[in-house]
Amino acid sequence: MSNDFNERVRRALDAAVDAIGGEARDGQIEMAEAVGNALQNQNHLLVQAGTGTGKSLAYLVPALVYGKKVLVATATIALQRQLVERDLPKIKPALDKELGRDLTFAIYKGVGNYVCLQKMNGSEGDPDLEPLMEIGALEKDAKRLKAWVQSPGATGDRDDAPDVDRRVWLANSVSGRECMGAEDCPFGTQCFAVNAKAKAAKADVVVTNHTLLAIEIVDSHPILPDRDAVILDEAHEFMDRTTQAVTEELTAGRVERAAKMAKKHMPGKATIAFEKAADTFYEALQDYAEMLRADPTKAGRMPEVPSILESPIRKIKETASAVIQLIQADSDVIEVDSMAERARVKGATQEVLTTATKMLKPGHHQVMWFEPTFSTLYLAPLEVSNVLRENLLTKTPVIATSATLTVGKSFDPIAKSIGFETGDDSALELEEGDIDPANVQMLDVGSPFDFAKQGALYLPRHIPEPGRDGPSKEALTELGELIEAAGGRTLALFSSWRGVDAAEVHLRKVLEDLKLPIIVQRKGDSIGSLVDRFTKEPSSILLGTISLWQGIDVPGPSCTLVVIDRIPFPRPDEPVMAARSAEADESGGSGFMQVSLPRAALLLAQGTGRLIRSSDDRGVVAILDSRIVTKRYGSLLLNSMPPFWRTSDGAVIRESLKRLDATFKEQGL
Repeated sequence: MSNDFNERVRRALDAAVDAIGGEARDGQIEMAEAVGNALQNQNHLLVQAGTGTGKSLAYLVPALVYGKKVLVATATIALQRQLVERDLPKIKPALDKELGRDLTFAIYKGVGNYVCLQKMNGSEGDPDLEPLMEIGALEKDAKRLKAWVQSPGATGDRDDAPDVDRRVWLANSVSGRECMGAEDCPFGTQCFAVNAKAKAAKADVVVTNHTLLAIEIVDSHPILPDRDAVILDEAHEFMDRTTQAVTEELTAGRVERAAKMAKKHMPGKATIAFEKAADTFYEALQDYAEMLRADPTKAGRMPEVPSILESPIRKIKETASAVIQLIQADSDVIEVDSMAERARVKGATQEVLTTATKMLKPGHHQVMWFEPTFSTLYLAPLEVSNVLRENLLTKTPVIATSATLTVGKSFDPIAKSIGFETGDDSALELEEGDIDPANVQMLDVGSPFDFAKQGALYLPRHIPEPGRDGPSKEALTELGELIEAAGGRTLALFSSWRGVDAAEVHLRKVLEDLKLPIIVQRKGDSIGSLVDRFTKEPSSILLGTISLWQGIDVPGPSCTLVVIDRIPFPRPDEPVMAARSAEADESGGSGFMQVSLPRAALLLAQGTGRLIRSSDDRGVVAILDSRIVTKRYGSLLLNSMPPFWRTSDGAVIRESLKRLDATFKEQGL
C-alpha cells in the first residue's frame, strides 16, 4: 500500500473511531491496513479478527477510502442491520469531512424481501391470498400490511414491516423469477425492490447477504450491482450458505401452487394435466415417506431418484414444459393484471420445471436426499469451491473475515472451502485481467481481550462419552450444578433438539426451588426475541441448539456461563456432510479429518466465543464431552478456541462461579 493511501486509511480510521466514542486498537489498525493493501494491490485477504477487534470499522473505513464500489456480504440479518443502521450512519459525517466527499451506502436484498405493489393492488384474485381471507386474523394482517405500505416513508422491506403472518407476506410478495419486470409493471417507478436496487447501484458501499451473492455467482446471472471489491464478513459461513442457496427443493406444495396458478390463468387441457401431475406427485411422496418411516435404513443419500418417484417427476417435467410453451405462445395479453399473473405463473412453473429436470438426472458431484417430515426432495452440490473460484475470486479482490477462520491455527480448511488456492493446489488457467485465487494473504490480528484472565475453560473428565440418546445423566447433573453455582446467567448450547428437551426436563426439576427463569428455544422461534429476554433477565438460563452457537452477543452478567453438551460433529445422517466425508475417504484422504473435524472445530470456536464479549466480561465455558481431553484430535479442537485458562477441577470452577454471582448480586445485577 502506498504511504499516501496508508496515511489516509489511518486518519480516516481515527476519525471513525472518534465518531463512535472509542479508540483504535492494534489489531484493528493492522487489519485496516491489510484491507487497504488488498484493495490497492488487487489481491485477496483472509483475516481472522477476534472478538473486540472492531473488525467492521477495520474493513468499512478502507473500503470507503478506496473510493470505488465495494460489496459487503454477511451471513446474518443482525449484522446487516448493524452495519446499515448503526456503524455506517455513525461514521459517515466524520468520514465525509475527512475524505472531502459525500459517502453513500445502501442495503440490497432479494426481490422477495419487498412488498410487490402490483400483487397487492392487482384486481385479479391471487391463489396465494384467496384462502387466507377466510381466516379473520390473517385478513387483519393483510389490511395492516397494506396500511403500512401506504404510509409516508414506507420502505416495503420485510424487516421494517409490521409483524404479519408468514402466509400474508408470501401473498403480497414475489420471487425474482415471478416478477413481471419494471418495464411492464404499472408500479415499476414505485417498486420498492427496483428503488432499493437503484439506490444500491449508486452507493459507495452496498450491504447484502451471502445467499444473494451466492445465487448470482452460481447462476452467473447479475442480481447485485457491479462492484470493484467484495468483503465477506462471517466468512466461515459462506460455503454452507452458498450450498444452501443453490440446493434444489421439490415439494408437492410447490408443484401444486404452480399448477393452481396455471389453471386459473389459462384453463385448458395442459393446465389440467399439470394439476393432475401435481396430485400424483403428492401421493407418491406420501407413499415414499411412509416407506421410509417403516424402514429408516433406506433414508439418507440417494444416488438417483427412487423408482416410486421417477415417473411422477417425469410427468411434472412434461406437463410443466407444456405450460411454459403455452405461455410463451400467448403473446396477445396486454391487460396489466393478466401480464403480471402470466409472469408469476411462468416463474413458478419454470422453477418447478428446472428442479424436476435436475432431479431426474443428478450430476456426479451432487447429493440427493429425501426429508420425510416435510416430504421434500433435495438436490445439493457436493462442493461449491470451484464455482466460487471461477466466478468470484478471479473477478475482484475478496476480503474474507471472521472471528473464526482457523482450524488448529491453520487457515487452509476455510480458504479451500471458499475457493482460494493454497500450497500446490493451483490448477486454474487465468485469463487476462483475472485475479489469481492463489494471490491471498492470511492474517490473524488476535483479540484485545485477555482470555486467560477473563475466562476459564472447564473440561470434566468424569463424564462418559456422549451417545446417540442425548446428554447422559452425569452431563445433566453437571449442568444443573454449574447453573446453580452461577445463579443462572447461563447460555447452554446443545447439538440436538433432543439435548434441549432433556436439559429442560432435568433443570425444571432440580432448580425448581431457585425460581430461575428458564428460556427454551423452540423450532421456528425468533433468535432476536430469545436473546432479548435472556439479556433483560440476568439470572435466566437460555437453552438452545445450533442456531444459537454463533452471532449471539450478550456482554455483561447475563452470560457468565456457557455450557456445551458435546463436540458438534456433523450427524451421520446429514447427507451433504456425509457425502463430502465419503468422497474424501474414497480419494485416499480422511473424511473425519478433512470434513467432520474442521466443521466441529469452527462451531466450537463460535460457541465458546459467546462468553467474552467485552473487556469487563468474566466467566466459564464448560464442555461436557470428555473426548476433548481423552482423544488425540482434542488438541486441534482446543487450539481453535479462545485461549482460556483450562482446568478439569469442578470444585474450583463452581467456587469461581459462586464468587462471580455474589459480586453481581452486590452490584444489583
